[in-house]
Amino acid sequence: MKKYMGIIVDAISRRQFKGEITVENRKIINIKEKEHDNERYILPGLVDAHVHIESSMTVPSVFARMAVAKGTVAVVSDPHEIANVMGEEGIDYMLEDAKRSPLKVFFGVPSCVPATPFESAGAVLDAEAVDRLLARENLYYLSEMMNFPGVIMGFPEVMAKLESAKKYGKVVDGHAPGLRGADLQKYIGAGISTDHECFTYEEAAEKIKLGMKVLIREGSSARNFETLYSLIDEYPHAIMLCTDDSHPDTLIYEGHIDKLIRRGQEKGLDIYNLIRAAVINPVEHYGLNVGLLREGDPADFIIVDDLKSFNVLSTFIDGNCVYNNGKILFPVEKVSAKNIFNRNKISIDDVKLAVPRAWETREQMVKIRVIIARDGELVTGQELVLPEVENGNVVSDPSRDILKMVVLSRYADDPVQIGFIKNIGLKKGSIASSIAHDSHNIIAVGATDKDIVEAVNRLVENKGGIVVGTAEHLLDLPLEVAGLMSTRSGEEVASRYQLLNEEAKKLGTSLKSPFMTLAFMSLLVIPELKLGDKGLFDVTKFGFVELFAGE
Repeated sequence: MKKYMGIIVDAISRRQFKGEITVENRKIINIKEKEHDNERYILPGLVDAHVHIESSMTVPSVFARMAVAKGTVAVVSDPHEIANVMGEEGIDYMLEDAKRSPLKVFFGVPSCVPATPFESAGAVLDAEAVDRLLARENLYYLSEMMNFPGVIMGFPEVMAKLESAKKYGKVVDGHAPGLRGADLQKYIGAGISTDHECFTYEEAAEKIKLGMKVLIREGSSARNFETLYSLIDEYPHAIMLCTDDSHPDTLIYEGHIDKLIRRGQEKGLDIYNLIRAAVINPVEHYGLNVGLLREGDPADFIIVDDLKSFNVLSTFIDGNCVYNNGKILFPVEKVSAKNIFNRNKISIDDVKLAVPRAWETREQMVKIRVIIARDGELVTGQELVLPEVENGNVVSDPSRDILKMVVLSRYADDPVQIGFIKNIGLKKGSIASSIAHDSHNIIAVGATDKDIVEAVNRLVENKGGIVVGTAEHLLDLPLEVAGLMSTRSGEEVASRYQLLNEEAKKLGTSLKSPFMTLAFMSLLVIPELKLGDKGLFDVTKFGFVELFAGE
């Protein structure tokens, strides 16, 4: 039996009082008011309502060490990324590794593997596989239904997955950026209960009024808190907080859900509404076995210095102190790696793009479709521009910030697909990655064809990871687990990742998170124009388009 004194923050009753908590057999057995001189605050532990652990570039047991240091006691996690590479074997890898830490990880069943039929993935989870997985007790919900056109049009395969979730009594997460009006009503009517993709206040408010829970996301690339934070006080019953995709340097140096509690208070938000969004709503919505600081609950709580600065001093999970005063109190041994990577190296000829024969003068040139990246957003725009041509080939034009981008399958030696992108900002060199949502093929962008080829070939040598630099000088971060994660410590991965980020900045990019931004340029379910391993894809039309606009 252990006792803890402090100022107890009761978010359910919306009050604070000096008191004492008694913990025994992993549970809180007593909470009572008691006078003392301890000025620390005791609150329920924080919950990330939607996260892809793979985006931390660390395995779950290592991610856990970063999370508990920020007061996180539980996460609702979609193993969608590794499932796209390794299918059910990848899901089982995440489940087994997560058991090696005390962090409460509630995994869902990926609903869209692959995300679309328009790209090559390492696995397929069809309706039969999804039904089999949803029947398992260690998988808690149907993860984000990204194929919103399939829901709206009633595709049988999509509807069968939704019916399976209903059959097993498991909630369904949504993913519907920009969806409004009648189509949104159809989407919600199919049983989809959340969305974390809102990028305007009006869109989020409409979804809430139609019965959805909105998850305010603040990750490494997609950051929507500034736009949506006022919803926390306006609709406290309907808001949760999540990171979705956070790189290790973001987790270690900026924080996790704790940073949103701090920022929310800076905005003048009600502390109880913030705690409700960060703890109570996700626990109740997903039915999580996570304590809410009540008698009889699991003893999942945190101690902070004060509510404004919200510096986490201690984290407790099931009554055990897992973090205290800067120290992680559980060991994690290094695990074995698993991967699927079947690509051979490429050559300059593979990335050359010859101009159409009809072009005899610049006046006769046809414009090309260019992806317009937006810093801090997953959505893109598109423009039609005249390309730069050298020796009969369309090439990057760093002076106009129009760079060649390539995507190629990691699962087979299929042809390289070529596009062009603006707002990456590289003046020289290239960046490349095997983290390329959602099928995690190889994606690269660069100032010259040679830079692109050398970066891609380093990735092939490493069987995945991240590469940045010029053809003559490359830096890399190998990711030996599915080309997505490292088994090294979070601090090691974060340090190396920061080094690569700094190198990318030296090469000219001003993007806050260039690798994360690049990783979403192949995601064919978020508008507007993206590049997959089978070609240039217009998400608004849900189909392929030609690079040359006149064709």
